[in-house]
Amino acid sequence: MLHRLKTDFRLSIITLLGVSAVLGITPFAAMRYMQGNLLAGLVDTTILLGICSALVYAWVTGDTRRSGVVVASVACGGAVVVGVLVGEPGLFWLYPCLVTTFFLASPRIAVFLNVASVVALMVHGGAFRSDVQMWSFASTAFVVSACAYVFAHRNHDQRERLEHLATIDPLTGIKNRRSMDQELDLAAADAERTGLPYALVLLDIDHFKRINDEHGHGVGDDVLTDLVALLKQNTRKSDQLFRYGGEEFVLLLPGVDGIGLKAVMNNLQQVLRKYMKHPGGSVTASFGVALLRHGESVDSWLARADAALYEAKDTGRDRIVFADLQGAREPAANPA
Repeated sequence: MLHRLKTDFRLSIITLLGVSAVLGITPFAAMRYMQGNLLAGLVDTTILLGICSALVYAWVTGDTRRSGVVVASVACGGAVVVGVLVGEPGLFWLYPCLVTTFFLASPRIAVFLNVASVVALMVHGGAFRSDVQMWSFASTAFVVSACAYVFAHRNHDQRERLEHLATIDPLTGIKNRRSMDQELDLAAADAERTGLPYALVLLDIDHFKRINDEHGHGVGDDVLTDLVALLKQNTRKSDQLFRYGGEEFVLLLPGVDGIGLKAVMNNLQQVLRKYMKHPGGSVTASFGVALLRHGESVDSWLARADAALYEAKDTGRDRIVFADLQGAREPAANPA
């Protein structure tokens, strides 16, 4: 639960509003029922139920975009109705709504909700004692909205930058191990739901330490970036490439198995043999391949691919070993 709140900003805002609604609106709803103001009490109750329903939906489905729009709409609409029914004291409920809309919905929707809320109150006019008060309220509401927009926009950009830094390998520009863990979990769930086959490929550059020791880390970095470029050029858009660590990489291949998978792997091996070079000569790689089994955990899947890679390196390198056909190694060939 805490992990989801830390990693999903919009969900944390929806949750904060839900808790605030329960703590802040419930006493007013009870007070209005006790005072005999049934209409205002019903409005408060409707607002509370709407926000809480969206909160539950967000937690159950993970769809925070729709939930955010619902919460923003209910909050703004409710604040307008409260302002109309209660008068001047009800106007203050709109200010927190003007701020949070930009964190709950897209800027376009948030601007529309804020402008519509303020205009609706101005058109009705019953909540204001004078025109001066009405225009003062409108001015302050638009200033608050503008500040909220700027802050939310900067916050969004910063979160995107942090997410990029946390999930992308800076040298090769591909996804890192953290992203890989998330994508493998999604692949396993999709395979259970749809039956689509998934193949996992671990590949390791042969004798990479020797390249670094003899030619320097700059050449080693060039080998890594060249490898990534070749793999991207010779895989599908639906395939995903991750840097597992050091000179190890992971390929996630959806929708391939059997003969098709062998053909894909043989092609990748031949491409690397032909085009991967460094000042000392050709560069080769070893491959461990595992198909996801029904009901298998991601850890087990990854472990089988890793064991196949270990066997490929332990039996001569520049080989492909399929975990599901252990011992059926692709023979090494001299690079052209």
